[in-house]
Amino acid sequence: MENLLVILLVIDAIVLITFVLLQSGKSAGLSGAISGGAEQLFGKQKARGMDLVLQRGTVITGVLFFLLAFTTGYVL
Repeated sequence: MENLLVILLVIDAIVLITFVLLQSGKSAGLSGAISGGAEQLFGKQKARGMDLVLQRGTVITGVLFFLLAFTTGYVL
């Protein structure tokens, strides 16, 4: 059981890293970093196509990683 959880955790971590690295940058430079947060919170830009798939995949694998990490810590 422990080995299965650790293997799933490693696979999920690799997939999560891949999703994050495949996403395109939302802003460039320091000025984009300052205004990018407000634009993301209050802007009406929606992700479409592959960006949407990567965004949802990142959220799902992030939550799965969180749950697997806690479960592995509890079991071990």
